[in-house]
Amino acid sequence: MASFSNVLSPCVGVCQLDPETGYCIGCQRTGDEIMAWPSASDGERREILDRADHRRDSGGETARREHDRRRRTGSAWRTELRHEPQSQ
Repeated sequence: MASFSNVLSPCVGVCQLDPETGYCIGCQRTGDEIMAWPSASDGERREILDRADHRRDSGGETARREHDRRRRTGSAWRTELRHEPQSQ
């Protein structure tokens, strides 16, 4: 039987680790935190969220701008990640 958590994922669908910081540009979690999320307890999830919030507050402007832009334009990240040749 699957367990239910009261702590929702901070994922915003912008799934890409910044090579300079190692944080996801969408949710500001590390790769390890993202991998641990499904099996983390509610307490562990809150700790991950606290760290991600701190990262965002400490300079995660890139992630915030990207998230806001995508929300404003309604663009889906899966569509934008496709590399299609452009006609000239």
